[in-house]
Amino acid sequence: RTTLGGPMLYVYLCLACLVLGSITSYIRAKAESLGMTAKVGIAERAERLVAILVMTGFNGIFGLPILTEVTLWALALASGITVVQRIAVVRKQAHRD
Repeated sequence: RTTLGGPMLYVYLCLACLVLGSITSYIRAKAESLGMTAKVGIAERAERLVAILVMTGFNGIFGLPILTEVTLWALALASGITVVQRIAVVRKQAHRD
C-alpha cells in the first residue's frame, strides 16, 4: 500500500530511479573514455544504494512504507540533479579543449 500516490506512480518513480542511475554511470564512463572526468554530483552510486537499502530495511522493521516512498522521491530528484551536473561538467571540458 502506498501513502503518497497511486501504485502506478511508484512504478514510474522506480523506473525513473533506475534509468537516471544508469544514465549517471553512463555519463561518467563515456566522459572517461573520451579523456575527461565526470566525478561530480550529489548522488553517487554508493549514496543511492545505501539510502534505498537502509530505508527499505527500516520500512520492513517499523512497517512504515512512507520511508521507502520518500527515499525514492529523494533519489529520483538527486539522480536527476547529478545527471545535469555531469552533463554540464563534461560539456564545459569539451568546449575548453
